[in-house]
Amino acid sequence: MILCAGKGTRLAPLTAQCAKPAVPVGDRPMLSHVEARVRPVASRIVVNVHHRPDDVRAIVGASVAVSEEVTLLGTAGGVSKARELLGDGPVLVWNGDIFADIDAETLVRAHAETADAVATLAIRTAPRGTGNVGLDADGRVVRMRKETVRDGEVEGGEFLGVHVLSEALRASLPAVGCLVGDGYLPALRRGARIGVHRHPRDGVFIDVGTLAMYLAANEAWRAAQATIIDGSWIAQTAHVDAAISVARVVVGEGARVVGSGAMTDVVVWPGAVARAPLARAIVTPNGVVAVPAV
Repeated sequence: MILCAGKGTRLAPLTAQCAKPAVPVGDRPMLSHVEARVRPVASRIVVNVHHRPDDVRAIVGASVAVSEEVTLLGTAGGVSKARELLGDGPVLVWNGDIFADIDAETLVRAHAETADAVATLAIRTAPRGTGNVGLDADGRVVRMRKETVRDGEVEGGEFLGVHVLSEALRASLPAVGCLVGDGYLPALRRGARIGVHRHPRDGVFIDVGTLAMYLAANEAWRAAQATIIDGSWIAQTAHVDAAISVARVVVGEGARVVGSGAMTDVVVWPGAVARAPLARAIVTPNGVVAVPAV
């Protein structure tokens, strides 16, 4: 299940033009990158929607089931509502704004190999006492958020918003609520086991929740492409004037970059027109959005 039922407020003003899962990262919408990650392990895929639901439907087509939430239900409520669409068994859940190279097959396998785990979380490890999870020597979660449920923490970590839920845990989820606050923490208090899959420190993980992180996701995608020019990716149907020098730029299909001078750290959406010189910006068909320095 891909969780996409937010309002997209953190990524405004881009989300005034399209739903957050529809913002382009490289050569396709953000949601399409996530779908490609989960597709190899999924017998079926469900995406929940709230803000601009038709934008999401246009991306996924008939191959993905859509669970629309007229009223937001939270992460736990979203999974609970989609129960019939998901069917029985464990479910891989991936937050729709997470751009990452997490290995879904390895995560699912790790969950299956821990018979008593009610869930398995993808994490990035951190020093003991830091991050939003804590682990004991057996790799069990003993702390989430600021609540230590059991003693014995030897390692901290950051939960990456990608996880596997067991059938038993899914059955306990409320109709409205949060997976951590209303699912994982109550399970830990009951003595249940939540395991982890460690994502490498040098792996890609970007929470596309701000303009700066959106730009970073495009930079990460661009850096992984084999066909780049001077560190930039230009779609085949895009046009860049000869008097423009580009660096770390993504230019979408049918876009035009005109003028003269340098274009640096810019994402140009499909069909948009950008004018050089320009730096650290997102250019949409409706105008230029400056990206604040981090």
